[in-house]
Amino acid sequence: MATISLIRIDYRLIHGQIVVRWIKQTNADTILIVDDTLSKDTFMSQIYIMAAPKGIKVIIDDVETAAKKWEENAYGEKKLFVLFKNVDSAYRAHLNGFPLKDFQIGGLGAAPGRKQVFGPITMDQKDIDQLSELQDNGSHIYLHQVPEEPKLEFKKVLESWNS
Repeated sequence: MATISLIRIDYRLIHGQIVVRWIKQTNADTILIVDDTLSKDTFMSQIYIMAAPKGIKVIIDDVETAAKKWEENAYGEKKLFVLFKNVDSAYRAHLNGFPLKDFQIGGLGAAPGRKQVFGPITMDQKDIDQLSELQDNGSHIYLHQVPEEPKLEFKKVLESWNS
């Protein structure tokens, strides 16, 4: 059975921090990107595959496929670093059976209707609602941009959001 080294929600997916810092920290041998749109875009998928560090395999699956493959043990013995582009994809993957016991939010960009919650990380009410449900169902959620900096527990974000 595959092991999950880290699950991260980051709209940038594979970028400098992932390549230089998080991969080394997790000792993952495979990056699993779970994103419905990217899984159908062969050109952009190739760009992300080429952006991965040497020796790191990249798999790009849509939400339903990732959940199904997890249940069927189709990821084999890989050490996975799982990346979601947004909260909704992670939430839907969980509803389909993908395990989200412990995960970090590293990058959610600004847009209309979003509120800055920790550094450059922003959220909207839908993110808050979905993350709250995941937390209520036993997921440990925290915001963490880079390994060298402090992290913030999601429950602290929720406290300030509701105040």
